[in-house]
Amino acid sequence: MTNNAERLQRENKTVGLMIALYCKHHHQYENSQLCPSCEELKAFCERRVERCVYGTDKPVCNKCPIHCYKPTKREQIRAVMRWAGPRMLLHHPVLAIRHLLAERRPLPPRPGKKHRKKSETHS
Repeated sequence: MTNNAERLQRENKTVGLMIALYCKHHHQYENSQLCPSCEELKAFCERRVERCVYGTDKPVCNKCPIHCYKPTKREQIRAVMRWAGPRMLLHHPVLAIRHLLAERRPLPPRPGKKHRKKSETHS
């Protein structure tokens, strides 16, 4: 597995753990699982990482110039990160520090738009 692919997996893991911390504290859902709302947010975040136009060169989402999150989901994840971010240093310090270091990486060049070839019409 390449370093960039590992980084994407680590990003998904970090976001998942942040959502889990937030959900456990705010929603007190039973059986150490996520509530349906947080489970949906986690799945949405994983899909966004998977489908990022930057691919494996993906920057952290808060530094990305392309906003692929829906506004409601963006506000949800911002609230989660605002609350869980500082607590990650206590619960998962290595992941938290690696995430903070990833924020300092320079942005990769913006990927070009893929243009569709116009099909020729015969009259």
